[in-house]
Amino acid sequence: MTTIISGSSPSVTFSDSTTQASASVVLQVVNASTSTNVNQTTTTLIDTGLTASITPKYSTSKILVTVFQNGVAKNSATTFEKIILLRGATTLITLEGAVGVNGTTSPNYIGTVGTTYLDSPATTSSTTYKTQFNNEGGAGTTSVQENAATSTITLMEIAG
Repeated sequence: MTTIISGSSPSVTFSDSTTQASASVVLQVVNASTSTNVNQTTTTLIDTGLTASITPKYSTSKILVTVFQNGVAKNSATTFEKIILLRGATTLITLEGAVGVNGTTSPNYIGTVGTTYLDSPATTSSTTYKTQFNNEGGAGTTSVQENAATSTITLMEIAG
């Protein structure tokens, strides 16, 4: 069977003249990273500095978001972070207690949280994804990109 990929839309035309949407075609990839340290001592969510924007080619496209966000909980037995992934101002997924309780008042707990999320933004406008974090325990300090550790975000537009 001969397969012809249409140049005008993300579809496949078969030799019997039927057309179907193509599966899992990556149209574009955007990658960003940051190693700038950010500290937080309150339960208020703030930006981690990890952000990336993509302009989908089609309103039917999905955006596959992959995030590796590092963090540190330090200086308190009850310190832990909540890290969230957002599209614009909309929370997509919450990673509760991403960096956990350290159990004493002096050691630091360092960890990296990774997640993959398939989003359907339904737009062809520029769309921004970012992470935010807080000090969920409300004691001590939480931090991201401590000691210049690098956090990354990758956006892949999937035709669909």
